[in-house]
Amino acid sequence: MSVELLTQSYDYTLPSELIASEPVHPRDHAKLLVYDRKSDTVTHTTFKHLLEFLPPCDVFLNDTRVIKARIFGKKRSGGKVELLFNKPLDAHRYLVMIRGKVRIGTELFFDRGLVATVETLNDDGSRIVTFTQNEETIRFERLVTLLDEIGHIPLPPYMQREDKAEDETDYQTLFAKNAGAVAAPTASLHFTPELFEVLKATHPTHTLTLHVGAGTFKPVEAENILEHPMHSEYFHISDNAAKVLDSTAPILAIGTTVTRTVEYYVRTHKKEGECDLFLNPHNPPQRVTHLLTNFHLPKSTLIMLVSAFVGREKTLALYQEAITKKYRFFSYGDAMLIL
Repeated sequence: MSVELLTQSYDYTLPSELIASEPVHPRDHAKLLVYDRKSDTVTHTTFKHLLEFLPPCDVFLNDTRVIKARIFGKKRSGGKVELLFNKPLDAHRYLVMIRGKVRIGTELFFDRGLVATVETLNDDGSRIVTFTQNEETIRFERLVTLLDEIGHIPLPPYMQREDKAEDETDYQTLFAKNAGAVAAPTASLHFTPELFEVLKATHPTHTLTLHVGAGTFKPVEAENILEHPMHSEYFHISDNAAKVLDSTAPILAIGTTVTRTVEYYVRTHKKEGECDLFLNPHNPPQRVTHLLTNFHLPKSTLIMLVSAFVGREKTLALYQEAITKKYRFFSYGDAMLIL
């Protein structure tokens, strides 16, 4: 088996002190590693200098909004339970993760009269539930409103802390619009209002939607990366955005979620649905020209996506240089621009 197919080949050692549990303020003071593939050169700068490096290109961003997907409640017996909303499956059934032992038919009780009833136990540990309030089944729009009232921002587990009030803005992009994500499109978190206005004034800027699911944190456990069951996430691309994607204009994808959505569209021509595209060195990008992204977990589908752009060895070399330069990693960490 080729080394690019071995999950173990995407491992690296990260000092724990480089895992960012808090964001940098102002947002654009985060470090930025710029890698130019044509000249094979690395530049170390800060995010506020991003536009000094960007060539002419159309910029795509993910306008998903993180919902307060983590809620705490009780079983009928009084036992405590924690539920992490993942995504709607249809008008009334939802995919969730539940911390606490449950069986089919178990009812979970939360604030504001919200009740979750377990319908299905999936083999991967996820659960399918229905939600009711005052004995009436509720739809997604009402559920999101309730979650915003009683829920918590679902910070990634590696931050090893509880959410706080500041996370409601820190873990949300400036242009968050469409509710449905349980994780932020983190490359976009570095923009300040001022920098974003300059970006829009200098580069054609477009949005698409991909609701980031909990599967984004799921480690690759298969020995062969191609045997990894890739999670799917809902996406939507407007007609105007699709026209740009159908053109030959160079594209900068702000983040891995944008990259996967664009590349899924190029392969399927679908503007809406479930995206389950797994980009890796054996399935490289066909449309995205440049990538802005954060630094990702070892052996994750996201570091494999970066490797699809620059190769596995170069990715690991860039990550090692970032570690040497004390870059901060993961969701609240620093950024990398691949040109």
